[in-house]
This record gives sequence, structure tokens and C-alpha cells, in this order.
Amino acid sequence: MSDPLAELQDRAGEIHSLRAITRLLEWDQLTLMPRAAAHHRADHLALLSRLEHRLLVDPELERLLDAAERAAEALEPESDAAALVRLVRREHTKAVRVPIALREEMVAGAAEAKVIWQEARARSDFDFFLPQLERTFDLRRRYVACFDSTDDAYDVVLDDFEPDLTTCDVTRLFDEVKSELVPLIAELRDRDDGAALSGPFPVEAQMRLSAEIVAVLGYRPGTWRLDPTAHPFSSGAGIDDIRITTHYDERTLGSFFATAHEFGHGLYEHQIPTRFAHLPIGAGWRSGLHESQSRLWENLVCRSLPFWRFFYPRLQEHFPDRFRRLELERFYAAINAVRPSLIRIHADEVTYPMHVVLRFELERSLLDGDAEVRDLPQLWADKMQAYLGVEVPDDARGVLQDIHWAWGLIGYFPTYLLGSVMAVQIWEQAAAEIGDLEEQVERGAFETLREWLGESIHAHGRKLTPQEILERATGSRISTRPYLDYLAAKYRTAVAA
Repeated sequence: MSDPLAELQDRAGEIHSLRAITRLLEWDQLTLMPRAAAHHRADHLALLSRLEHRLLVDPELERLLDAAERAAEALEPESDAAALVRLVRREHTKAVRVPIALREEMVAGAAEAKVIWQEARARSDFDFFLPQLERTFDLRRRYVACFDSTDDAYDVVLDDFEPDLTTCDVTRLFDEVKSELVPLIAELRDRDDGAALSGPFPVEAQMRLSAEIVAVLGYRPGTWRLDPTAHPFSSGAGIDDIRITTHYDERTLGSFFATAHEFGHGLYEHQIPTRFAHLPIGAGWRSGLHESQSRLWENLVCRSLPFWRFFYPRLQEHFPDRFRRLELERFYAAINAVRPSLIRIHADEVTYPMHVVLRFELERSLLDGDAEVRDLPQLWADKMQAYLGVEVPDDARGVLQDIHWAWGLIGYFPTYLLGSVMAVQIWEQAAAEIGDLEEQVERGAFETLREWLGESIHAHGRKLTPQEILERATGSRISTRPYLDYLAAKYRTAVAA
């Protein structure tokens, strides 16, 4: 007699492996692949997408799910098998609504768009990217049309990344953040002119620094790699294949914080339990919860004063001419200064949320048809002026700075701010349970924090939903109050002083 749960695991394992292969090809495309190979890669990715989609919509999978759900009734709801059944049912239910031809077109379009975006950004030429971006949003509208009507069309794309939250939820949370941060930005902006962080910073030294920070924060040698790319991201094919990237620019030290950010993503995937790492539940949620891990390491750890009491001498060794005579307190104030900037990934903690709100609002307008893609540069410039008082000089430092739309990730931008909010909730709980967390950071001891995150967040994989994991770890679902209090306390006292 066949075991439906075992059969489902086999099917789900094949789906998971196809996704891992896809991630490897996407990583290669953005790091090593010759640009002229874009059309080949589009074919490869479309094939993988077609194979994955066929497995998900196969009537045999429906039969297996029905049988597995009956078998799972005798199991604990939080068992690996029961969680796998729930997750595959969710993915199957969504997949059967989307025609395979549309899915292939979305994947192939993204593969081509990524290469065109790279050239458009290098040329600072939005018009060069415009046809691809119009196609991307058209495909997402067709995708949304595959699903039953909702209160907001954006709910459909948001659900791909935040299954616990609606557009209404996100709007409410973002409105809470805007109401307090807009006046805080006006109060604190431009108290530091940034002179303490003026370059140049040779790329070779930045590369050594990035490698060192990954080693210091902690990883298992032989399982990670770090590479340069146009826009930082993390990828890999499993818990022993973690691939993070960063971007080097001689004018700034942004690569350091970008590397710390991607380390957080990589650690999440690295600490998934091995027993189910070969299944769809054996991965982190590509949601605000995943971003909470990257923002925690980037901001709560690597922008903190305890961290720099430990690490500043190492930075001085890498850039002796620039930092040998600069006092630690001056450096700390400079890296946390509130200076509205053009580039999201270089933004300080206080202004960063407005970069995300801007993108969220533009995505909604474009998806709903309330705005035209061709008008994006002007719409972008208007919001940058309204929210941050910054004038956009060109497309490369404006509408073309992010790879996400080229990648087809409509609905992902909100996760950055949601992750920032959740990172503070998680950090505060970790600090309460560990007891001497800041003292450990000041000693350069990160093992306890890594273990706590592994047990409280990473160990669940996708067995629970993101908000269930957050509530299990911290005692509450997402709340902006700890985040806003943290920013006010840090920037009105420690930094602003």
C-alpha cells in the first residue's frame, strides 16, 4: 500500500530542486554570465519554470494532496509532514490559477529584462529599459487577473511574499511610520555633512573588508561565497551553498553594510534544519521575515556603537589614511547621520523607510493603471522631493537603481520596511532572553545571537507562516511601536547628541 505522505515528499523534493537550480542560474546571470547569453538564459529559466509549474498543477499532485491531507489528520499540526502538506496545498492552489504559458512568459521576460536593466542603468537611460518594464507590469496585471477579485489588486502580488498581510494592513503600518518619521527627518536631517565618510575607498580594500566582516559575523568555511554584482542580493542552492553578493563603489563604504545585510539573508538559509532542507518547507520565507534577518545584522548589529567599539580598529587597518586619526564617536555619528540620499541601499535608518514607501505607492499605482510606466522618472522625482527633499539628477540614481522590477518582483518592496520593523521586535526579544547581548557584540562574540536566531526563527523554515513565526519568537505579530521608539531613542539621544 502506497504512503501518500512519502509520495508527496518525493514530488515536493523535485519542485524544491528545480527552484535551487533556478537560483543558481539566476546567480550566474548576475555575476559571471556574458551579457550576450541573455537569450540562452531566458530559455533555460523558462524551461525550469515550465517543469516546476507542471509538477505543481499535475492532477496527480491534487490526488496526492487529498490523500496526504487525510493521512495528516493523525499527525501533530506542527509536524514536518503536516506542514509540508499545508504549504504544497497553498502553492498548488495558486499555481492552478495561472496558465503555464503566462508563467513561462513571466520568467523569460524577467531573464531578458535583468540584462537590459544592467545596460540601462550603466547608461542612465530609462527609455532603453521602458519597453521591458512596460511588459513586466503588463504581465503582472495578467497574473493578477488569474485570481478572484480582492479588495485591492495589489493583494495578489503581496500574497506571494507576505501571506499573512493584506494591502490594507501594509498601508496602515506604513502610515504609522510616515506620520512619525517625516517630522523626525525634518528635525534631524543634515546635522552631519558626511565629510568623515568621504572617499575614495579603494575597491581592493573594500573587498578585503567585506570578506572579513562575513568571517567575523560567522559562517562555516566551504559553504559560502561572496561576489561583486551591480545590485547586492543573496542566493544559493541549499544550506551548504550560500552565495551572497555586494556592490563596490570607491566613493562610499556602502559595500560594508550591503555585505552585512546579505549575510543576514544567507545565515537564515544556512541555519535551516538539515532534516527538511530538501523540501519546500526547508527554506526561509521570502518576506519581511527574511528581510528582518538582514536588517537586524545590518542595523541592530553593524550600525551599533558596541559593534564599532569592537570593529573600528579593524576598519582603521584597512583604511589607515582615512580613519587612523578619526575618533570612534565621530565615525559612529557619521555612519548614523540622517542625510536624505538618492540611493536606497545607502540610506540611513531614519530616511530608509521613505524609500520603501515611495516604491510601494508607485507599484500600486502602476498595477492599478492609475499611472503609466513611461511617467515613472517624473513620478519618482516628485515623491523623492516630497518625502526626502532630494532632487533626482539622473535615471541611474533614480528609477533605475533597483533590480527588483527587472526581476519581476512586484510586491516585494514592502518587505524591506516590514523587515525593518520586525527586526527591532526580534532584537529586543533576543536581548531580553540572552541578557548581555550588547556586551557580547562589543566583544565580537556573535555565536549566541546566531544560535538564538537559529532556534527562534530559522528552525521553523516555512512550516509556520511569517507572522506565526514572529509571534512564536516575540509574543506578538508585527507592530511599529518598538521600531519607532527605537529610532527616536537612538537618533534623538545617542546619535544626535
